[in-house]
Amino acid sequence: MEPNLGPICQSCAMPLSQDPKGGGTEADGSRSTEFCSYCYQNGAFFEPNMTLEQMIAKLEPIMSGMHMLPLVVEKTMATLPQLKRWRVPSVR
Repeated sequence: MEPNLGPICQSCAMPLSQDPKGGGTEADGSRSTEFCSYCYQNGAFFEPNMTLEQMIAKLEPIMSGMHMLPLVVEKTMATLPQLKRWRVPSVR
């Protein structure tokens, strides 16, 4: 069974419990409950024009360099398209 590390960043899938700053910040300075400090500060993404494909290309080597199991990296990459930042809004 995998440990539950709580909510994850809705941009990069990092567990917010692992964020040394406790999460990103909103425009009013309050702590974000959805995004980590590596992705989001002052109510905006650090790389607002980043695509999902670019995020995957950025994260894979970082996670591999942290000696994470290949299965963990694979599962994380499969999770990214489901996160709030990357979901395509439904057409109505």
